[in-house]
Amino acid sequence: MWLGWNIVWLGALLIGLNGTVAWASDIQHHRYEELVRALFVVQSECPYITRIYSIGRSVEGRHLYVLEFSDTPGIHEAMEPEFKYVGNMHGNEVLGRELLIQLSQFLCEEYRAGNQRITRLIHDTRIHILPTMNPDGYEVAAKQGPEFNGYLVGRGNSREVDLNRNFPDLNALMYYYEKTNGRNHHLPLPDNWEHQVELETLAVIKWMQNYNFVLSANLHGGAVVANYPFDKSRDPRIRGKTTYATTPDDKIFKKLARTYSYAHSWMHKGWNCGDFFDEGITNGASWYSLSKGILECYDSNELRSCFCKDRTYFWTEGEEPKTYSHLIGLPVEAGTGMQDFNYLYTNCFEITLELSCDKFPPASALSREWLGNREALISFLEQVHHGIKGMVYDNNNNPIGNAEISVAGINHDVTTGVDGDYFRLLLPGTYTVTASTSGYLPSTSTVTVGPAEAIQLHFYLKVAPKDTNLTQSHHSKKNLSSAKARALLQKENHLETYSW
Repeated sequence: MWLGWNIVWLGALLIGLNGTVAWASDIQHHRYEELVRALFVVQSECPYITRIYSIGRSVEGRHLYVLEFSDTPGIHEAMEPEFKYVGNMHGNEVLGRELLIQLSQFLCEEYRAGNQRITRLIHDTRIHILPTMNPDGYEVAAKQGPEFNGYLVGRGNSREVDLNRNFPDLNALMYYYEKTNGRNHHLPLPDNWEHQVELETLAVIKWMQNYNFVLSANLHGGAVVANYPFDKSRDPRIRGKTTYATTPDDKIFKKLARTYSYAHSWMHKGWNCGDFFDEGITNGASWYSLSKGILECYDSNELRSCFCKDRTYFWTEGEEPKTYSHLIGLPVEAGTGMQDFNYLYTNCFEITLELSCDKFPPASALSREWLGNREALISFLEQVHHGIKGMVYDNNNNPIGNAEISVAGINHDVTTGVDGDYFRLLLPGTYTVTASTSGYLPSTSTVTVGPAEAIQLHFYLKVAPKDTNLTQSHHSKKNLSSAKARALLQKENHLETYSW
């Protein structure tokens, strides 16, 4: 692994390679078999820095393939951060899928050509690219093609479930814990959660459990804006009002969103797709409240349907709107989005990138979109190397897994991985950082973070004497079981936002 991340990269990539422009101009849409073939071509061309693995299968049995880039594929190196890109979560939002295929080819080509920036990135980062989370939905949308595709066809998986509202809703539990000084990270999943989510969602959650991701982006379409958590308002009963829902890391999330927006050719300009977003960024909950919900409506045989950002409503005149899931007898979607889930259940900071006005752009538009997003995709990936990182050891220099890393003034902790390493994204500034875990005395240090590479900060914890009365950390606080929390939330009328 290359040490140091001292160079601040400014401006666009200096390509200057024969074939890159021609290669970009030939971009076409990829059906499932073509996508798989494209990934394996990249792996065959760059076998020493890539690996392909499947995280599971879709409802219809298609593999969810991930292409990994690393100087040691398949191996986590201590203090080397894990990064992921996820595309095509909504089957009919296809640009992200094609951009991630292009990004994969680009990383391979530039590495082989000796591009120092890309070589450093691959040597210092473990990059995971999932071009499609919803291959079944894509095939439905692709059958109609760009000319006739709307906001509805192929959006959900083959069971018509919106995967971005299918993750267990941890927001309401988090908001409850904010009032009771409870746990602020790695919230517990509800009982039998595996049976309450779709196969694609299950595969992604298991993926998150198996890799200690630090930073992520989820690529969507239908707008042009970088959207950051929280998506779910603390008071969903407010209608028609701005309901900005901040995370404890609101400042760093804004910085991450701006990084993509300003590196993108036109996102930062604000006016896109008939909407205006200052600096090309938005808080998810604020946007959904301001958008007034309905984006597009259709009429067919006296059945009216409106796509309302995250749910599709169907009704006939004189009736109350019903979700499509309800209409066809499936459970009504009441979960939460993937970016909120990442933040509340794992160490990963994720934002959602809305990348095109047209959800299914024609092939002729793909080259322009790739060139408009290429620098932003690389710049955002580089953000995983900011803040602090280090190891937590015991008295005998053995790494300690699952230790808590807390930053004074930011009510959201992260934990060490199984190898004892941690990564904490932070803005430049001076911070007081504490490492703690059960059975050891906590250790506190002050660190100053700069604008470039992550500062290394290691901790050595001493075993606590048996008679020591340690101050309880968030990790050791008494937290409610799923059943008890559910009962309390129901009593306080919060259950409507918590999908157990």
